[in-house]
Amino acid sequence: MWHRIREIVRKEFYQALREPRMRLLLVLPPVIQLIVFGYAVNLDVENSRVAWMDQDHTPASRELRAAFQGSRYFQITNTLTQESEGRQLLDQGKVQAMVRVLPGFSRDILGGQTAAVEILVEGSNSNTAAIVSSYATQVVSAYANQVLARQQAIRLVGASTSAGIPISLRLPSLTVNSRVWFNPSLRSRNYFVPGVVVNIIALITIMLTAMSIVREKEIGTMEQLMVTPIRPVELVLGKVLPFALVGLLEVILVTAAALLVFRIPFRGSGFLLLGCSILFLLTTLGAGLFISTISQTQQQAMMASFLFFMPAFMLSGFTFPIHNMPVAVQYLTYANPLRYFVEIVRGIFLKGIGISILWPQMLTLTAIGLAVLGSSSLRFRKRLE
Repeated sequence: MWHRIREIVRKEFYQALREPRMRLLLVLPPVIQLIVFGYAVNLDVENSRVAWMDQDHTPASRELRAAFQGSRYFQITNTLTQESEGRQLLDQGKVQAMVRVLPGFSRDILGGQTAAVEILVEGSNSNTAAIVSSYATQVVSAYANQVLARQQAIRLVGASTSAGIPISLRLPSLTVNSRVWFNPSLRSRNYFVPGVVVNIIALITIMLTAMSIVREKEIGTMEQLMVTPIRPVELVLGKVLPFALVGLLEVILVTAAALLVFRIPFRGSGFLLLGCSILFLLTTLGAGLFISTISQTQQQAMMASFLFFMPAFMLSGFTFPIHNMPVAVQYLTYANPLRYFVEIVRGIFLKGIGISILWPQMLTLTAIGLAVLGSSSLRFRKRLE
């Protein structure tokens, strides 16, 4: 039995490396996804272009401008005199925000009144707009705190001068110390690149498994295999084992690239990552087997693989948080194996957590994998018989 399985595995490796289409699938998806999610996809907001419109022209307004220039999140690229110029820059996407200091800004500050600063944000990208607005508000708030402290010091000096003796004025203060766990630098690359492991292993194993079996039908060798002493279970194992090994090899290569090229932190266990990858392979190999039973050509298998992969990818939480999805869709994600593997991979990479925390995801992944692989194998055996 194992001798026959070994021969089928060797044939599959030879066939995969010989056929240009298979070689392309082995190399192209990992490279493209690593480049896209490692370099191109970046949600970090730094050096946002800002247009500045000062209608007060006082030391106070210039001090506020210096606060924006001193922030690493903003770069003042345009100084405006007319509001229409700012609207044009926002319409053309040349700036992400426009800060307008209204007339009487300094007078209101010195008079102890509320001084207004208008911040217009280009909101076509809601995520970027929210981050830019938050950073701008933080800069203005920090400047307001400085002004408040300065006003309190001036009043204290005036009161001491009037009384002729030093006056101690103790005010309650609140100090906020924030600390970011697991991704202190807040780099979106650290969030996306670990998820590439999930996408690569899913896409490659599903497509290669489905196309390998369908190729036998397409070129007419499936009938030859059926008349040999090879049993259906041996044929199934011989077909899926090569691509399981390919999937594990891709996990190792992508993990190495994440550590060496992109400097992604890896705080967990590499053996745990490989073990969970094997659990995930049960699902993807089963899905590939199922697709092979409903496809007659390799083109059909490829399209069916994308039809399965894309919704699973979108609902995995890789890019969009699941808790932001509609409630009905959130319940639908519980049947998505990519969701659990994404949580596992990010937990191992960024948090360094182990089986004591990840066992619910691992157990669910095992149940889904056995169900999908078992039902697909039975359907495949019936088609052979």
